[in-house]
Amino acid sequence: MVNTLGKKRLEVVLAIVGCAAGGGAAAATPTPCVEAPKQLMLTAADILMYTSIWAIYFEEELSHKALMEMLVEMGLVSVAAMGTAYAVARASTALVCEVTDWLGPLGWGASALLSGSLAGLSGVAWALYCDRRYQKKGSKAPSF
Repeated sequence: MVNTLGKKRLEVVLAIVGCAAGGGAAAATPTPCVEAPKQLMLTAADILMYTSIWAIYFEEELSHKALMEMLVEMGLVSVAAMGTAYAVARASTALVCEVTDWLGPLGWGASALLSGSLAGLSGVAWALYCDRRYQKKGSKAPSF
């Protein structure tokens, strides 16, 4: 399991880095007055990253049933708080990116850094949750 876990962790890190870099590159593209739709697209990309991380750890698609079990396990209050924090962060990112679009290349770089960091941090948080869940699943050895 240790070798498998190390391989999974490496795949997850590469997925997070790829998504964060892609999101940062997309955010760096200047789009005055179109930042909110761009943030929605980046949110969709983040959701794909989360499902990819889940698939790497558990070698299955994230089903509605599994999602509901996780929500109950994590506590709905915690989930609501995380969802609200993510939405506020994306909305704030849209506002900041709208302003930085007018600053030229320096502002575009700041937008890329901000958006890529948000994707990376949320990906790491999700990966830590999946890693812990995977380890718990692996530690439940059958008793004879």
